Amino acid sequence: MKYLLIFLVVLVIFIISVTLGAHNDQVVTFNYLLAQGQFSISTLLASLFAAGFLLGWAICGLFWLRVRVSLGHTQRKLKRLQQQISQQNESKSAASRSVVVKE
Repeated sequence: MKYLLIFLVVLVIFIISVTLGAHNDQVVTFNYLLAQGQFSISTLLASLFAAGFLLGWAICGLFWLRVRVSLGHTQRKLKRLQQQISQQNESKSAASRSVVVKE
């Protein structure tokens, strides 16, 4: 349900930007880092929206990947520590059994 709401919000923003872009036929000069170009406002709005959307997804994806890798390392470490604890418990129980048998 949460993802559906997020999708609907993104869809509404996209529809609003397309609607605003369709009504603006003016050509503007856009100065970017290396050069400048003549673009219609609708094309400029759509391309900048798409670039921002993709950049946001890439940044979120990198953070998600970092968390998943960290989680994998932590789960392996936890499994290794649990195995060590079970080995120690087995050795203690074997030692207590041998003490009981001697009596």
